Amino acid sequence: MIVPDNNVIVNEVEKLIEKYGSGRENLLPVLQDIQRKFGFISDFAMQEIAHKMNIHPVEVYGVVTFYSFLSTEPKGKYIIRLCKTISCDLAGKDAVANTLQRELGLKFGETSSDRKFTLEYCHCIGMCDQGPAMLINEQVYTKLTPSKVIEIIENLK
Repeated sequence: MIVPDNNVIVNEVEKLIEKYGSGRENLLPVLQDIQRKFGFISDFAMQEIAHKMNIHPVEVYGVVTFYSFLSTEPKGKYIIRLCKTISCDLAGKDAVANTLQRELGLKFGETSSDRKFTLEYCHCIGMCDQGPAMLINEQVYTKLTPSKVIEIIENLK
């Protein structure tokens, strides 16, 4: 992923402030849109957002680092998040996790060198009755088995 030029970030932040407003209550939607557009939220973007919203940069950083779906580092094109709750554990999450690691050649917390895949655990995604479950970007996959995971990954490759 190419780090965006600072002028591009400035222009995008200005558009988002115009869209949402500069009130503190609009910080999360602005951050989410920056994340969607650039794949991560750079230090410069956090500084610019803080400046335009007239809040302290530490507050922006605190929000970015609190929410697991926001990131200060570039991630893969496909962010695979496997639910790690007890209900997914009981439904066979470990076999799914091992299959993901083997098929992607990654450990949890890693991004492939070509920036195509990022593999992460996440806390409950609200699919406890259909576990094991995972998200790939914003798409939910449920009732996973190792063979189903292989098929999903092959379709992404």
